[in-house]
Formats: sequence, C-alpha cells, structure tokens
Amino acid sequence: PISIHLCDFPEVEEDQIDKNLEASMDEVLKIVVFGRAARNTSGIKNRQPIANMYVKAAKALDTYFVEIIEDELNIKSVEFTDDVSGFISYSFKPQLRTVGPKYGKLLGGIKNYLAEVDGAAAMASLKADGALNFEVNGEPVSLTEADLLIETAESKDFVTEGDNAVTVVLDTRLTDELIEEGFVREIISKVQSMRKEADFEVTDRITLYVDGNEKIAAIVEKNADKIKSAVLCNAIEVGKVEGFSKEWNLNGENVSMGVSR
Repeated sequence: PISIHLCDFPEVEEDQIDKNLEASMDEVLKIVVFGRAARNTSGIKNRQPIANMYVKAAKALDTYFVEIIEDELNIKSVEFTDDVSGFISYSFKPQLRTVGPKYGKLLGGIKNYLAEVDGAAAMASLKADGALNFEVNGEPVSLTEADLLIETAESKDFVTEGDNAVTVVLDTRLTDELIEEGFVREIISKVQSMRKEADFEVTDRITLYVDGNEKIAAIVEKNADKIKSAVLCNAIEVGKVEGFSKEWNLNGENVSMGVSR
C-alpha cells in the first residue's frame, strides 16, 4: 500500500480471544497494583527482595501467572489463601446503646473481658456462631456484631492492601540473606548507572573499585561472581578507587565506587 494510513483496520476475530487468559491477566494486574501499594506503605524499596506475599482472591492463579506476579514485585513466593484473618488483629468494645440496656450491671465486666480477649479467636467465634458468647460473674453474655465496636489493625510484620474482591498481605520481615541480596541489587544498579555516565560501550569489560565501607566491601567480595556477571566486570579491587568514581548511599551505607575499562 502507498501508506499504512490507507489500510483498513484489522477486524476482531472473536474466536481468537482467550477469555480465561484475559480474566487471569486482569487479576494479575490487580494483585500487582495492590502489591506495589503495600510496598509503598511498608517503605521497602522495589530492589529489596521480599520472602512472601499472601493473596486472597476469587480463584487461585496458575503457576505461570504467579511467576509473573513474583517477578513484577520482586517477591520469592506468592501464595493464595482463603483466609487472611491471621494477619490482622482485632480489638473489641461494647456498643453502649445496645449492650447497656441488655446487660447494664454487667457492663464493667463485659468491658474487661473484651479488653483482654484474643481478637483473632473472638472474631472467628463471631463469624462461626453469629455471636460472641461468654460469662461475666457466672451470668451468660451473648453479643452480636451489632453489639460490638470492632477495630482492626495490621500485625507489625505484615502490610495489607486490597478491596472487596482481592486482598494482598505483604510479609515485611527481612532476613539477613534477603537484606544482603537487596544490597547486591543496589550495587549492580549503581555500577550500571556509572557505566552509562562514564559513556562506556555496552560490551566494555570493566574493573570495579570499592572503598570506604567494610560492610559493602564484604558483600561485594562474597557476591563477586554474581556482580561480575551482571556488570561485565573482569576484576574487583577493594580498598581503592580509580577511574570514573562516585559516592553512593546504599540503604544507609556510604561507599565510594569507581569503574574503569
């Protein structure tokens, strides 16, 4: 044709549309969006690997889609679960306008019981039985959700994001191994940035210099092979800086690094 602008638009072939694939990718997108929001809430950088994320959704995704989520969010394991209540703590107070008229003389004891009750266990009983049943001074008490003021709070080790269809729970606990891997990713990123700023060719082999921080130097030496492979590095020299050099702050650690061809 004279010009692509004179071509007809392609016609949709409905029989070629994979509805299951579209639905799965829509769910992947939603999970990734909530996962990123959880990362932002936790303050954990995207380059810092995280061990686990739990997902409650209408259906569990196949391994192919789970691996996409893990790659997008830099998470070692994404697990689908039917119950995320274990990651949330609950506290209860009596709704005075309903509990007062029914249990006036027991109100003080009810407050004390609710203040000390195991929140997760109480919520499970409330959902299973439709009421929270216990005794105060030997007298039976039965409180429905309408009788309770319920507050939720995330466990300090988890961050939760979601809506009424999908909930993700990010495990924010970082082991020493995960923290070290995060440093390695930061080092590789900074070296790649220095290669670009120094106007090196993408195929140039380099020498990497590291100085001024024993912790970073130890991480570089321990993970030398991985770093060399990622940044096309022939040698790493610790204790001096030559070539194109910069000062960096890597996750709170100040270090000098240099690169030369």
